[in-house]
Amino acid sequence: AIPGGFIRLSEPLDEAAKRVLHEKTHVKDVYLEQLYTFGEPGRYPNARVMTVSYFALIRTDELQLSNRSDMDVQKVGWHPVYSLPALAFDHATILNYAVKRLRDRLEYSPIAFQLLPKKFTLTELQKTYELILDKELDKRNFRKKMISLGILNEFDEFTKLSSKRPARLYAFNEEIIENQKGLSA
Repeated sequence: AIPGGFIRLSEPLDEAAKRVLHEKTHVKDVYLEQLYTFGEPGRYPNARVMTVSYFALIRTDELQLSNRSDMDVQKVGWHPVYSLPALAFDHATILNYAVKRLRDRLEYSPIAFQLLPKKFTLTELQKTYELILDKELDKRNFRKKMISLGILNEFDEFTKLSSKRPARLYAFNEEIIENQKGLSA
């Protein structure tokens, strides 16, 4: 099942989403966006349930679940979106909707930066796009397009963690990207 919980009577929706995310995963201070409200009759067998769904984007350098011992967290894990275990109820529908939203957002916003460390290589950026879009992209065309958009800051810093040739580090220019459109690769 997708992690979820119930809203408290006096709690705003966004605050409830942040609380539930933190309680279930110990993740906080991440990008969180309301996705959609699912409320079809019969989606839950024992009661009439409506779900106001959210999706969270977590930077790759922050991908770590807590080692808490409570039951809910023990059941939470990271799974590739294209090879998930069976999900409860209509959670596969919710997840597919989230993936579609994320893909659509790549068309008109620089949302991919919410998934990357503050500084990243162009290869990391391309792999992020490829994972979201579920297709390979031409390396030269991708790099040319990303650089031509003017949304990246280039650093005189290079990766040191690989046995391969060090790669230049970049960061998204947050002042410019707020007004950019058409960022799909």
